[in-house]
Amino acid sequence: MTKKQKKGLVRIGITTLLYIAGIVSEHAQWPGFVWIMAAAYLLISYDILRKSVINIMHGEIFDENFLMSVASLGAVALGQLDEAVAVMLFYQIGEWFQSYAVSKSRKSIAALMDIRPDYANIVQDGKIVQVDPEDVQPGTVIVVEPGERVPLDGVVESGTSSLDTSALTGESVPRSVRPGSDVISGCINQSGVLYVKTTKPYGQSTVAKVLELVENASDRKAPAEQFITRFSRIYTPVVCALALALAVLPPLLFQQPWTVWIYRALTFLVISCPCALVISVPLSFFGGIGGASRAGILVKGSTYLEALADVKTMVFDKTGTITRGTFQVTEIKPADLPAERLLMYAAAAEQHSSHPIAQSILRKAQELHDAPVLTAENVQEIPGHGVSADVDHQHILAGNTRLMESQGIPVSILPAGSGMGTVVYIAVNGVYAGMIEISDEIKEDSATALTLLRRYGLKKFVMLTGDNEQVAERVAGQIGIDEYHASLLPQDKVEILTRLLSQDKTAFVGDGINDAPVLAAADVGIAMGALGSDAAIEAADVVLMKDRLTQIVTAIAIAHKTLRIVRENIVFALGVKVLILILGALGLANMWAAVFADVGVAFLCILNAMRCLRVPEIPLD
Repeated sequence: MTKKQKKGLVRIGITTLLYIAGIVSEHAQWPGFVWIMAAAYLLISYDILRKSVINIMHGEIFDENFLMSVASLGAVALGQLDEAVAVMLFYQIGEWFQSYAVSKSRKSIAALMDIRPDYANIVQDGKIVQVDPEDVQPGTVIVVEPGERVPLDGVVESGTSSLDTSALTGESVPRSVRPGSDVISGCINQSGVLYVKTTKPYGQSTVAKVLELVENASDRKAPAEQFITRFSRIYTPVVCALALALAVLPPLLFQQPWTVWIYRALTFLVISCPCALVISVPLSFFGGIGGASRAGILVKGSTYLEALADVKTMVFDKTGTITRGTFQVTEIKPADLPAERLLMYAAAAEQHSSHPIAQSILRKAQELHDAPVLTAENVQEIPGHGVSADVDHQHILAGNTRLMESQGIPVSILPAGSGMGTVVYIAVNGVYAGMIEISDEIKEDSATALTLLRRYGLKKFVMLTGDNEQVAERVAGQIGIDEYHASLLPQDKVEILTRLLSQDKTAFVGDGINDAPVLAAADVGIAMGALGSDAAIEAADVVLMKDRLTQIVTAIAIAHKTLRIVRENIVFALGVKVLILILGALGLANMWAAVFADVGVAFLCILNAMRCLRVPEIPLD
């Protein structure tokens, strides 16, 4: 409980005692009833009256402070001092509970994302010294002892241990690390002492980027939040005008008693406060984003959470998204060179590429020869085609059929009809020299994820890949893809996605390495397996920290649950308000009903909104 909440509770307690004393004195006909109730009223309402005056001076008239001030002062003017105190007292009690509920929900979210490191250990003069992580420069060796949080991204220089990554990924299984392993900030070292050489300053570390995303998520408001803001600006002045009409027209037109209709108008004002909507709708989205963070899903704002719930078409990259992206060379087919020589030429040309296919060729060459690959010069990467390089005084081309066709080189040996792998063709000095077949494995949860996504209303799945037709057809058939496009250049992917965007709300799922243009173009860009990937965190709207497609199902489930709760709160709040407003106008609802319609409904909506913090269980069978 905050200091402000404690003070509010004390004020409510004293006011309650004064109110009881006032009621007792009235019934016992003791003197001092008016003074006791006046003291109680000033004690419980001075902050609301003050805020109302300040807001009016700043041109912000129509808010709940104004409505409660007018209603309670009107009751005082009508001689209903006890009712004025009661209305303000119960309003303040409701506001206190609302404040407490909001505070609890925010603390829950903060606890879920409590990954900010307090210090970093460095060695100075043979002793371990604690310093601020922001003061540690890249290249510094830090010491992470068991039980401590990794403060900065880096590479293990010595030591072995297991890391708890649950705060970032929601994954309960520890991750083993040893010398040469990459480690990211925010994880907890569980066992051995680690000596880590930092690779990034704190401001560019994974933990800093994650915290920045979560803290700034509220800046991107969903259409539902924007609607509530616009609605409140129009709604409050309208009900004030209706209250004025209710107070004035019946006495003027039908000679009704002024006191009765002014009282009804004041009740009408209390009922009309829109705080249930203004508080509960943003809090629902905030809770949904916090619950997603707990599951290792970073949503950059409520606008993307709402868009995610409306997605009907989902487009997938293949390599590293649907498939594992861990390629292996399965066959080498030379034309007129020894197989090992062909492999060495390809490895030399691909040695500077970070693409998984290139890395698989390098691994195979090192396995066979256990020695550094040949040196390549004049290396040039040709996007969507392959690479060219000079190796051992030979000009080497390594890539797909488009590369060979663009150079006028006929491909005389084709893949062996299985269509099971990706093919890299090799040419030496403009002459076709052979091919290398590389296979990738489909992730075990890919088909399950698509089945579950259909249950959440997704209608169409599309796969975009730069791979050949045979591989694309096999993968699409195995997991249930509706439509696929193969042999694509990066610009082709954007073009196809643009066409799909015109048909339905579309999300694109990629591994975040080379899909930035498509991620940015989609209604919702989803980067998966992006733990520590700067490119993914920057380009995507939703970042999945685990490398599993079923986490997309969790993200969709959270989005659907959040939107359902938002709609429940809107319907419930408006429904109750309209009903009590009508009853108040007819004289069938007094100030007590008005307080329930305002504070009670707001409190119930906030409790409902807090359900968004719980991540829904996804059946994976």
